[in-house]
Formats: sequence, structure tokens, C-alpha cells
Amino acid sequence: MRIMRVLAFFASAWLVATSALAQGISNLPREETIIIENPQGTITNPPWFNIWMVARGGNSNGLQQLGMDTLWYIDPDAGLDGVWDNSLAADKPQYNADFTEMTVKLRDGIFWSDGVEFTADDVVFTVQTQMKNPGMIWGPVFLASVDTVTAPDKRTVVFKLKRPNSRFHATFTVRWNAAWIMPKHVFEKVEDPTKFDFNPPVTIGPYKLHSFDPNGKWYIWEKREDWQRTSLARHGEPGPKYAAYIDPGPPDKRVILQLNHQLDIIHDTSPEGVFTLIKQSPTSQGWFKGFPYAHPDPTLPAVMFNHQVEPFQNADVRWALALLIDIKAVSMASYRGAATISAIGVPPTGLYGEYYFDPLEQWLTDFEIDTGKQKYKPYDPTVGQQIADMLRPSMGEQIPTDPKEIAKAIGRGWWKPDPEAATQLLERAGFTKQGDQWLKPDGTPFSITLLVEGDQRPVMTRAGTMIVQQWRQFGIDAKTQAYPSDFFPRVESGDFEAAIAWSVETWGGHPDLSFFLDSWHSEFLKPRGERQPPRNRQRWTHPELDKIIEEIRTIDFDDPKVKELGQEYIKLAVREMPIIPLMSYNVFTMMDTTYWTGYPSADDPYTNPVSNWANTKYMFVRLKPAKAQ
Repeated sequence: MRIMRVLAFFASAWLVATSALAQGISNLPREETIIIENPQGTITNPPWFNIWMVARGGNSNGLQQLGMDTLWYIDPDAGLDGVWDNSLAADKPQYNADFTEMTVKLRDGIFWSDGVEFTADDVVFTVQTQMKNPGMIWGPVFLASVDTVTAPDKRTVVFKLKRPNSRFHATFTVRWNAAWIMPKHVFEKVEDPTKFDFNPPVTIGPYKLHSFDPNGKWYIWEKREDWQRTSLARHGEPGPKYAAYIDPGPPDKRVILQLNHQLDIIHDTSPEGVFTLIKQSPTSQGWFKGFPYAHPDPTLPAVMFNHQVEPFQNADVRWALALLIDIKAVSMASYRGAATISAIGVPPTGLYGEYYFDPLEQWLTDFEIDTGKQKYKPYDPTVGQQIADMLRPSMGEQIPTDPKEIAKAIGRGWWKPDPEAATQLLERAGFTKQGDQWLKPDGTPFSITLLVEGDQRPVMTRAGTMIVQQWRQFGIDAKTQAYPSDFFPRVESGDFEAAIAWSVETWGGHPDLSFFLDSWHSEFLKPRGERQPPRNRQRWTHPELDKIIEEIRTIDFDDPKVKELGQEYIKLAVREMPIIPLMSYNVFTMMDTTYWTGYPSADDPYTNPVSNWANTKYMFVRLKPAKAQ
């Protein structure tokens, strides 16, 4: 009890000191207000709401979640009524036979927050304005893809494309965000849309701006009186009258606020913070009821090699490095065991167990590599079970025992650490070992610098540190190098040998892999030193991969062959090991049920609870006041 009183005291002091609560949220009725962490923290340009410009202001401060809307959404989990949702669109996109034209039918009865009706003119204006102003966020995409866009009537939009593109609709389909629709009647009166702050924003989502902190600490959104005239109304009325997105401070302060019931949703915290909440706050819950608690995002952190740097063009070298990694130790070092591991080139999230992991499990078990001296089966299907068994003595009943639950929460199999097989692969590649040190074919020491983000992303930094330690134990001169401020610019320009990062991001709820895979086509490859377009950060190309991508481009988004081609990619990536997949990006989103109930969970995965995702708008129709239960 004493520790709870101490924590409550510090929480109260933090609340008083934090203008986010003292100046704005304290004036709202608490039982009608949901308080959510904005992971962008303090917004540096608070009055800027023009979300169509790059990095000018906030977007996950409630703007993209509650104020914006677009044609379609794909849920990274199961969805309220299936993973696909026709939002502003009345139906799925309609393509012609060769995918050079896309027709969109729009919903009737949708209105902007100022009472003006939403029509096809808004969609046409959105595209044409950004094509005229390529400095706007979607301008380059539209310029590359769109020949003309017209509105034959107020409920129909027709896109004529510059070349066949069966995935053009993805530009208007939310996975975290998408191309948001602009209010024509507002922006057409503006001389320069790139300099317009759009303050206050005219919204098309179910909430409107109530107020915001001029110092960027908090943003408050109020449910529109005419919420029925928004696309979300099809699923019901949003529960909270007010939604406050705040900067709650560092991870320890987030935990204190939730212990004091003044932060309903923590976007992310440390594994240690989660363990504190589970032990001390009976009203706090994560995605999983028990360990690992976190929500596995449809993103795949990996050891990423630069394929334009020797010796990482050689698959034998990449495989050797993979066989030196003990993923159990990496899981414990990074997430304190709360990782969801993946041996293959897609994250173990959403419905991907059903789409890819289960169908390929036997293939992985039977898969062999030729080391030059032996045929070797590197896959161990019991690794997830082994991690669960390691954790059970300290975590007890919080660790699942059902194999299906272990697979979902902790993962399935991974590669067996095997220094002997790694030695054989390196020797076949021309490497030699002198004493305790491995030498490259040219006789110089085999050294690897593994880039990490340092304190900017400590979980991934800890993973990288453990991997480097394992490589060093084998005789490779490996080290980590932290670049917390310019990590991604370095990676995207090719200024690295290897890095802990990700180049695989999927829809999560839909099996189509083109969201990341299309950018891996060799036509997009840039020379080292030039910025590589998203998302082929490893700069890997392969003729078989190009064929897979080109075939995906010719088939419909929902064609059953999508899964077949996705599995072909995964098998190729296993054989070639262009990156070493590690785990999903687990986000420790914690939700407090003191004031609100109905949050999504692994048992009821109707949407992603991670608070900066635009998809979280669907959570609001399920949220109910706790006192009304």
C-alpha cells in the first residue's frame, strides 16, 4: 500500500506540473473523456493541421484518427465486419480489364463538420491539387500514376492511370494512414495550399477540434453533434464525447499516470513498465491477457544487410550469420522475452498465421540448405515453445500452455544456432579462420558494423547488441554503432553495412504483400549514396523476385493467387536470406478500464489499439463508459 501512495503522490505532482492536464483536460467531464498518449510527444508547430504537407505539424494527435477520412481501410487485425471497410467509398474499387482505369463509387449522406456535403469533387480536387503542388505529401505518387481524374457525377470518380496498376487503390487505403481527402470548399479559396495551416480543421471524421495547447502538449477533440453524417456511423455511435491526445512524458511517467487513472491508453512503454502495471493496476490490460501483453504490429524488425556492400551479396555469408544467432537470447535481451518471433519474411501478426505461417510450417521443417559438406535442416519448430518454457518459472500462469496460443503470442519456430554449419558456409564462400579471427577471401578481417538507433529505440538496440555479441563469440569483428538522430537517413542512402531495422510492412489483415513488396522490384534500385525509395532498404534484387512482383501487378487484389505468390516470395526469401527476420514490432499499448471498457484484444481483435494508427477510429464505437456497465 505504501508504494501505491508514493506513486499516487508522484502522479499528482506530475499532473500539476503537466500543462497538458492542468490547463485543458481538467476542465472536461472525466467520465466522458478518453485520454490517450500521442506518441509524437510535444508538437513543435501546434497550430498546423494541414496534414497534406510533410512533417509540418502533428498527425497522430487525433487529427488522422478522428478528423480525417478516405476511401477505404484495411484493418491490421480482424476488423469490425471483416478486414476491409468501405469508408467514404460505397464499394470496393472497380478496375477495367487491364488495370489502367479505376472507378470509385462514393457514399451518400456524408458531410464535413461545417455542414458542406462531401462529393466526388473533393476527391478530384485532392488529387489535382497535389499534382499541381508536388511538395505536398501525395503529389509525387499521383504524378507518377494518374493521367486524369474526373467526376462524371457527384458520387463517381474515374481515374485514368498512366500504366496498368492493380494496386492503385492502396494510395487511398489506410494502413496506419493513407491519402486523406481534402475539403475542396476550404482549400479552393486558399492562394497557396502548401502554406495554409488549416486551423481550425474542417473535419470529415466523427470528431471536430475542441481546443489545443499552444505549446503543443495536448489536443482535445469533441464528438460532432452530427456524427451520424460520417462514415463511421454505420458501425454505431462513438462512446467518448471528448478525446484528449496528450504528451504524457517518458515511459515511467506514462506508467504513473495510468496508475493514477489519468491516462486511459498508453501508446507504448517499456517491458518493465508493463510488468509494473500488471502487478499494481488491476484495471490495466494489454492486447494479450497474459504475457507478452503487447500488440504485434504488422512490421518485421530484422537484421538488414546492405546488398551493395561486400560480402553481403553472398547468400552463404548471410545464412552463416543467421545460423550464429540464438533468437531465444535475442528475445530475452530485447523484449525481456515478450517478443513474437518470426523466421520468415512477413510479420507474425493479424491473420498472417492463417495466410502464411501455418501453410508453410511443414515446408520450413523439411527445408534444407547445402553447406558444401552436408545437407542441413536449419529450422526448429519448437523455438516458441522453448521460450515459453524459459519464461514459465518466473511468469507462471501468465505464460500460455496451449501450442496455438504460444504460436500466436510468442511465435513458432526459428533457425537453430549451428556454428559448424556456419563455418562450412563461410569456408565455401572463401573465408578462412586464423586463430580466433575470421578473414575475408582477400585476407582482411571479417568485420561488421551493425547500425542501431540507440536510446531512440532501446528494444531494438538491445537486440542488436546481443546479435553482435554472438557474432563476436564466433570470431567476427562485429560492433554496434548508434545513430539516434540520423539512423534512417543513413540507412536509406545506403550508408551502412548492416542494421537493425525493417523493410517489411504488411496490411496485417489482408494477404496481399504489395504494400512493401512492389518497392523491392529491381526497377527502383538506386546506386549507393542515393536515397532508396521505400521500402527496399536492403537494396536486394533477384530475377525470381521481379517475376513474382510483376505477376502480382497483373492480378486483382482479392485474387486467391495473391496468397500463392506471397508464399513463393517467402520461400525465395528463406533460400536467399536477404534479411534475417527476427520478430514482429511489439507495441506495449496498455489500456485502463477505470473509465472506459470495450477495448480490442487478442480475444476480440476487432481493430488495432495502438493509438497513433488511424484505424483506431473503429475502437471508439466499441468504447463504453465503465460506470454504465
